[in-house]
Amino acid sequence: MEYFLLASFIALFIFIAIDRPIVFIQFKDGELVKKKGKIPHGFLNDCTEINKRTPFNGTIKVYRNRFNPAKLVLSKNIDHKIQQRIKNVFPHKSFK
Repeated sequence: MEYFLLASFIALFIFIAIDRPIVFIQFKDGELVKKKGKIPHGFLNDCTEINKRTPFNGTIKVYRNRFNPAKLVLSKNIDHKIQQRIKNVFPHKSFK
């Protein structure tokens, strides 16, 4: 019985602790390296255009929450001006 409880606690912890974004985009040296999830076509085009003009390294993640339709999380090594440009083109209504 103790093993079952221990295994269930470990499984619950892993389920909560795993980072599960609905959209993941990674840029490195001015190029799109990895993309995952259902990304709106216009948002992906806008992000690649921003990256062509001012190359950056970093990740863009979108999380779905029970209360908010979508939460945009940008990595810290992206410049603040570029972060603001990405936030401006983010389609909040596409993730409802």
